[in-house]
Amino acid sequence: MSTMTPDVRSSGVAGGLAFALVSATAFGLAGPLARGLLDEGWTAGAAVLVRVGVAALVLAVPVVVVLRGRWGLLRSNVRVVTLYGVAAVAGIQLAFFYAVTYLDVGVALLIEYTAPVAVVLWMWLRHAQRPGRLTLVGAVVAAVGLVLVLDVVSGASLDVVGVAWALAAMLGLAVYFVVSADADNGLPPIVLAEGGLVVGTVVLGLAGLVGLVPMAASTAPASYAGFELPWWVAALGLGVVCAALAYATGVAAGRRLGSRLASFVGLSEVLAALVFSVLLLAELPGPLQLAGGVLVLAGVLLVRAGEPAAEQVLPAVPPVVEDARR
Repeated sequence: MSTMTPDVRSSGVAGGLAFALVSATAFGLAGPLARGLLDEGWTAGAAVLVRVGVAALVLAVPVVVVLRGRWGLLRSNVRVVTLYGVAAVAGIQLAFFYAVTYLDVGVALLIEYTAPVAVVLWMWLRHAQRPGRLTLVGAVVAAVGLVLVLDVVSGASLDVVGVAWALAAMLGLAVYFVVSADADNGLPPIVLAEGGLVVGTVVLGLAGLVGLVPMAASTAPASYAGFELPWWVAALGLGVVCAALAYATGVAAGRRLGSRLASFVGLSEVLAALVFSVLLLAELPGPLQLAGGVLVLAGVLLVRAGEPAAEQVLPAVPPVVEDARR
C-alpha cells in the first residue's frame, strides 16, 4: 500500500465526518417524520417495513451499476450481508419496537446509544486497539450529555424485559458500526447498505406475516406542526432519506473514520432528532437538553482527538473508486 500524505489523510477524515453527519441527520429525521404517520393509525412495524422496503428499491439501480454484473462479490459475502441485514437493519428496529413497549422512549434510547462503548470494547478485545485517554474522557462526557439530552434524570421506570430488548437494539447498533467500517470484504458501501436493506425487508415482512410485529397503515394525511403531508410523501421521506441515504452514507462514514469514531459521531443523531422535533412537532427542548447537546458534541470532539491515526486513514484507493475503475 502506498504511503498516505497528510493532505489525503485529512481530506479522508473530513469526508468521513461529512458522511457521518449526513447519516446521523437522516436517521434523526426518522422519528419525528414517522410520528405524523403513527398518529394517523400506522403501526411502528408498518412504518419501518415501508421505510426499509422503499430504501431497498431506491438503491437497487445504483447497486446494479456499481456491481456491473459482478454478483459473485455478493455471494462471497452472503454471511456479512445477512448479519448486517438481520442485526443492523431488522434487528435494531424490532428490538427497539419491543423495548419501548416496556420502557420510556428516552430510557430505551439511552440504553441503545451505549453502543459506542460496546464498539470500543470490541475493538480493544478483538483487534487490540486500546482506547486512549482522550477517547475514554470523550466517552464519559458524551454519555453524560446523552443522559441530559434524553431527559431521563427525572426518574423513569425500568422493566427487565424492556431493558433486555433495549440491550439487543444496542448490540444491533454496535454491529452496524463495526460491519460498516470493515472494508476487507470488498463490498462498496452502497452494496452493503442495499444488501442489508433487502435482508431487513424480508425479515420484517416475515415478522409481520406471522404476527410477531403488528402491521397496519392509513391513507390519512400525516399531520405535523402547522401543516400536513400526503401519507405517501411522508412514507417516501422515510424510505429515501431516513433509510437509503442514512445507511449508504453511514457505511461510507465507517469506512473512512473507523468504527469507534463513527459510532461516537453517530450520537449526533439524537441532536438531529431534537432539531427535527422542534421543526416538525413543535416540541421544544429544555435547558438541560441543550446543555446535554453541547456535552455530546464536546465528547465527540474529544474522541476524535484521541483516536489513533490508523483509524483515521483512508485506503490508498477507496473501494467505490476502485470498483468504478474496473
